[in-house]
Amino acid sequence: MQKTMNGKAAVVTKKKTGKKTKDSEFQSYTYIKNELRDRGWNVNNPNRDSNGQVYTQHECLQNKEIASKWGKLHSEYVIKLAEDAFWVVEAKPILEEIEKAFEEAKEYGKLLNDHKFVRAMIVTGVAGNDIDKYFVKNGFWVDQEKDFKPITYEGKEITSILTPEIAQRLLNEKTPILKEFDIADDQLLKVADNINKKFHEAGIRKDKRATIVASMLLSLLGNTEPNYNAAPDVFVNDINVRAKEALANNGKDTFFKYIEIQLPEKPDAKSRFKEALVAAFFALRKVNIRAAMRTGSDVLGRFYETFLKYGNGAKDLGIVLTPRHITEFAAEVVGVTHNDVIYDPTCGTGGFLVSSFYRVRNNSSKSQLDAFRLYRIFGVDLQSSVATLAIVNMIFRGDGKNNIINDDCFARGLVSTTTNSELSAKFVPRDLKNGKRAITKVLMNPPFAQKKSDEKEFHFIEHALEQLEDGGLLFSILPCSAMVKGGVFKKWRVRLLEHNTLLSAITFPLDLFYPQSQPPALAIVVKKGIKHPEEQKVLWIKVRNDGYRKVKGRRLKSDKVPNEMPPIKNVLRSFLVNPNSEVANIPETQKASAIDFTDEQLAFELIPEAFLDATMPTMEQIQSGVDEILRDLISFLIRRNKEELISE
Repeated sequence: MQKTMNGKAAVVTKKKTGKKTKDSEFQSYTYIKNELRDRGWNVNNPNRDSNGQVYTQHECLQNKEIASKWGKLHSEYVIKLAEDAFWVVEAKPILEEIEKAFEEAKEYGKLLNDHKFVRAMIVTGVAGNDIDKYFVKNGFWVDQEKDFKPITYEGKEITSILTPEIAQRLLNEKTPILKEFDIADDQLLKVADNINKKFHEAGIRKDKRATIVASMLLSLLGNTEPNYNAAPDVFVNDINVRAKEALANNGKDTFFKYIEIQLPEKPDAKSRFKEALVAAFFALRKVNIRAAMRTGSDVLGRFYETFLKYGNGAKDLGIVLTPRHITEFAAEVVGVTHNDVIYDPTCGTGGFLVSSFYRVRNNSSKSQLDAFRLYRIFGVDLQSSVATLAIVNMIFRGDGKNNIINDDCFARGLVSTTTNSELSAKFVPRDLKNGKRAITKVLMNPPFAQKKSDEKEFHFIEHALEQLEDGGLLFSILPCSAMVKGGVFKKWRVRLLEHNTLLSAITFPLDLFYPQSQPPALAIVVKKGIKHPEEQKVLWIKVRNDGYRKVKGRRLKSDKVPNEMPPIKNVLRSFLVNPNSEVANIPETQKASAIDFTDEQLAFELIPEAFLDATMPTMEQIQSGVDEILRDLISFLIRRNKEELISE
């Protein structure tokens, strides 16, 4: 039914529907309100709560400005963005009506925009129900075109209910094209947990879950999506065809076999499998996965980490997934530029490569970025499925996947070459010694060695240093024990200083890799090819707090925790540029001092705690320490007395 107002036709149709459709509409109302609440909106009526932001259905007509243009018409929701700016949401009960919902929301918005003083700046169409799930489509008012245009980031539409932060950014910048977009860790981890639960219930093996997500993401690269109503065989085949085509278009079709989705044989299992995949697709839409994959976040790494943490997968493989703020820290302190040829011999899902890519993107012209992503990003991973995840990560960023390979890094070397007049490198057999080294910077986090393994972390560092040109920089994370142990570890540290210069060692918070059970970690920065001068100062740093805290089995960013990383990053960056610069001596935190090679005992214990000055404790700290010792002693004596009584 077409409704009119003030002589103007509004394409707003309200069908007479049966009970089933009506129930579905009410489901969508609840869905929208819950999504608004979850994203941080105050869902109270602005007329009853001065901080309220959400009008539900007829409530919007209590606003005289809206009522003056809509008469008795009303959309599902109107969100108050400012005194003179609103957001209109229209819903439909079935997925196929998403465009209809969006168009009707636009018509409501255009009616309101005839007002002299207020505007509908954002419109959203929502379609679906609790069984079929929901599609969301967003638009922003472009005054020059007198129309609402899809809200996008890097050419990808935002497919979820907006957060207050994004809405405010749109209002401030007056454009539907977001210049910045990020996804909060807690949001991403929540989605990863939910998908993991669905996959578990469908009997999908945890070691296959990340590659399934990779295939799903590749299938979303086009402008259309798989047919969610198709039979399981047709649905999965559709995903596989799309994923294979995406890899082929990027010259990586040989990797498809590692991520091809295999359906189980029994009909019931097929149905559960398909239902889990459909639920995962819609969960990914809720976090704007197409846009999120274009950001600096290692999204696939987060999923991989989540899927493995429920078993011993990561521990058994020695996998240590590097937090994003550490990979960004590394790329910034070593100063990755578009002229660098970078290498990660244990790249995993590509965290260091992604952070390097985004640092270059933010500091380079388009032509400089193009040359960097095509010719100067190199990575290796031993596990075929993990290497494929790194490739998918880079494909979503437009490129950078050309030189990521699945191999044993020890079997390969890298030598300089020129491709299309651009400086680059190429992989060669390791025993091929001829050829100039091309790598200028290495960023890595080698697998932490297992107890009985002959392959130690320092073996990866020695390999990486072999690929570096003289004067190149290496940033590597290591377990702290590798820098203090004797035996083969000490012999390695001696070799390290005989052929290279140690510029810095940084100890990270003890729970850096939580919830993974890993030993305390540090990072070293090494300059290739110059024997460590005895007078050369090393910048020793200890980071106690990095702005993250443990929350329900994970580490999340928190305003309640101090973040020592920014000031330390600036000090370290300056020192690496000029290792002779003066650095403030802050006891137990930072100090630039030379290694005392005359001290046989400590000369090669290359850990910050061995060099940092101690802080003199206050009387209160001393008293607190004494009290703690006394409490521990009393507790010990009580426990011992109980044990003796029990034994008697």
